[in-house]
Amino acid sequence: MNDSSRTQGGLICVGVVVVGAWFLLGLLQESYWALAIPVAIVVFFALGLTFWIGYTIATIRVEPPDELEPMPPAETSDDSATDPTA
Repeated sequence: MNDSSRTQGGLICVGVVVVGAWFLLGLLQESYWALAIPVAIVVFFALGLTFWIGYTIATIRVEPPDELEPMPPAETSDDSATDPTA
């Protein structure tokens, strides 16, 4: 792990604390937007994810498999090990 990964992790933690404090402040002020914005973000994320799954299912191309050719029997180099009559 290098220093840039640790720095990014630290910035993510600081960002989460700042957003959490901002959300808590909005709740304490009884702001409608403190609940509306996070709920809207989650709803649009879920709708986008659902749309992406539906689009992927609708546009996937599945080609029928080619007819399978029978496999030749496996040959062993030491027939005496598998031949019970030897």
